[in-house]
Amino acid sequence: AEILREKGTDRSRFFRGQIDKYTWVDTGSSFVASDMLAAFLLGQLEEAAAVQARRERIYRRYAEALSGWASSQGIRLPTIPPECEPAWHLFYLLFPDLLSRQRFLGWMREREILCVFHYLPLHASPMAARYGARPGLCPVAESVSDRLARLPFFFGLSDAEQDEVIDAALAFRV
Repeated sequence: AEILREKGTDRSRFFRGQIDKYTWVDTGSSFVASDMLAAFLLGQLEEAAAVQARRERIYRRYAEALSGWASSQGIRLPTIPPECEPAWHLFYLLFPDLLSRQRFLGWMREREILCVFHYLPLHASPMAARYGARPGLCPVAESVSDRLARLPFFFGLSDAEQDEVIDAALAFRV
């Protein structure tokens, strides 16, 4: 990883005093952000507290509005352990099974609301298969992957847009 980060050189070993000069030894790349990207990031960092506050508000509105419905439908909502500080970056619904998740995604799509599944387990990826992984190694991850749907969640999501998502979800029946 050091060599990749150092553009394919053993420069880190040089700085640690392990070698008297550094040279190109393998594949690498430059991962330094451009000035433009750094300026963009600085602007985001300056607004981080406001962005996080808005994202927390979106999350909490979903949780409050959907908790009774979810419970009555056998759908689980995210939980935040008390010792954790969340990133407020997504809100998901965990359905009882793949079929109900798929029906929900279709229901929302018919209402022109984009909800998506969350992820495919890494061990089920083509890359992992090249290293011997196969389906069935992580049954919990596979089950959650089949049942999880993400609701629209982004900083610019207006209250009115979120209300549309909430209303559409509340009308869905497993």
